[in-house]
Amino acid sequence: MSTPLEDYALLGDTYTAALVSREGSLDWLCLPHFDSRACFARLLGERRHGHWSLAPCGDDWSITRGYRPDSLVLETTYRRGAEEVRVVDCMPVSTRRPDVARRVEGRRGRVAMHSCFAPRFDYGSILPWFQMEGGRLHTVAGPDHLTLDADVTPQVCGGRATADFQVGPGDVVDFRLGWTSREYGSPPAPGHVDVIEATERWWQAWAARCRYQGRHREAVMRSLIILKALTYAPTGGIVAAPTTSLPERPGGVRNWDYRYCWIRDAAFTLQALLGAGYVKEARAWREWLLRAVAGAPEQMQLLYGIDGTRRLPELRLDWLPGYDNSRPVRTGNAATQQHQLDIYGELMQVLHQARRAGIPPSEDAWRLQSALMDFLESNWREPDNGIWEVRGPPQHFTHSKVMAWAAADRAVKAVRECHLPGPVERWKRLRDEIHHEVCARGYDAARNTFTQYYGSTATDASLLTLPDTGFLPATDPRMRGTVRAVEQELMNEGLVRRYAMTDRTPRLDGLPQGEGTFLPCTFWLADCYVRQGDSARGRDLFEYLLTLRNDLGLLSEEYDTQARRLTGNFPQALSHIALINTAFALADATDLSHRRTGGRQDTGKGTDVVLR
Repeated sequence: MSTPLEDYALLGDTYTAALVSREGSLDWLCLPHFDSRACFARLLGERRHGHWSLAPCGDDWSITRGYRPDSLVLETTYRRGAEEVRVVDCMPVSTRRPDVARRVEGRRGRVAMHSCFAPRFDYGSILPWFQMEGGRLHTVAGPDHLTLDADVTPQVCGGRATADFQVGPGDVVDFRLGWTSREYGSPPAPGHVDVIEATERWWQAWAARCRYQGRHREAVMRSLIILKALTYAPTGGIVAAPTTSLPERPGGVRNWDYRYCWIRDAAFTLQALLGAGYVKEARAWREWLLRAVAGAPEQMQLLYGIDGTRRLPELRLDWLPGYDNSRPVRTGNAATQQHQLDIYGELMQVLHQARRAGIPPSEDAWRLQSALMDFLESNWREPDNGIWEVRGPPQHFTHSKVMAWAAADRAVKAVRECHLPGPVERWKRLRDEIHHEVCARGYDAARNTFTQYYGSTATDASLLTLPDTGFLPATDPRMRGTVRAVEQELMNEGLVRRYAMTDRTPRLDGLPQGEGTFLPCTFWLADCYVRQGDSARGRDLFEYLLTLRNDLGLLSEEYDTQARRLTGNFPQALSHIALINTAFALADATDLSHRRTGGRQDTGKGTDVVLR
């Protein structure tokens, strides 16, 4: 059985990321970038698919772990009787080459330690050559080259390098793993700089810029650090998750590659970062966006590679058994070929918010937005695949139409408030036309709820975000009815599913049934409670969601209420974004000093609402 997701910690250097288990096994690492081929892929298979374990010998160890305050430096402490040892793990941020630093610190007694270093390139399919050169170990296959420097000399045998050693009180043993290629040559030997301490200082300096100091600072700060770790520093792109093919349901087929930059998720991320005061990240993301989507508006994709790559063919890695035997294991994502109308609204919204946060208007950005509006005017009536990327027939999803309205609304605001050039009267008419159609065709008056798509009787958790866009206040009777419909039809043990999956429900996504409750949707419900004036109920739901995080404060995409475990790709940016936004919504409800960038927005219907 695969290691529970709750047992994994994230390491990251804003280039790529690793997952390390509670037992000290590094089971996932793609080098040199997030979307590179994994050299440790045990997460999706077995030990033979690549891992690096570093832990004390024997059983019956009591294990505690935690990140150093406001950092991504992990400390894992093992205790057994009079023995105690600590392992410190991190990925140094300040170096130009991706690497991993692991340190063993003796605390009490004399502890026998064991390291087993067994990389397997190309997602566990290629056994590399092992070669010792002085005290340095090289592992090479094709374009991949790893070097391991250690204070103890490993023994190479059977496709792995092992080291057995002992530490007593005050003893320190360091390991340093570096990636290189033939083009760059071997990395320099470790110097005198303590990269672990330097990494801790880097993260703490970044965390110090956060302007949120509310009741839930620890949870917010941890989530912000996760989002920063999912940022690809050279371009400013933000990946949805550092993993691929972690199933929505163990044993199922809903296994997707999330190591790419979704326009939607990145826009949500930037809204959260802007609200916390991270304007530099927003500016970098805007530059990534302009490069990625350059070209004709109709060619804009909903996701791109971290460097703006457009072609991300979906492939199956049949040699990997998958996490908990969940097959197929996929790389790439066929969703690049889908049409999703909502991304235009999310893009327009975050760029408008960036201007309000003080980022100077960009002629290129506004030229792009104007071109996208021209495209939207002619295409908003077309069906699409929706926010959930359904693989069945396109539909007229209500949420998608609302986000088309949001795009028109932000275009109007840009002209009115920022004095940018544009056909404001035409865009106002478009905004009003979309608003009228959604209220007429996406709303079921008999049940007093907005519906999943035009003509449907089903509800959808994405409808909980309508107040967030400014389409209607959360206190509108139609929104109150929608919240009740979500509670009655989509809730399971206090958590919310994205949409109903039953034999009586039309099969929208073209896939077998089976997924957990969706954590971001549950945060959205908490937001609605707060905006409806029931802060106590919103806070209760929010604090219940906090209990679902693992001991390090990490959340995946979904939660299995029967098995009581996290499911889906991990950690998931969207879940941490939603956590941050709900924490701010709760603070906004009680303390004006925590109000986020955005201000009051005119919905175009004579009602002002607060946009988050």
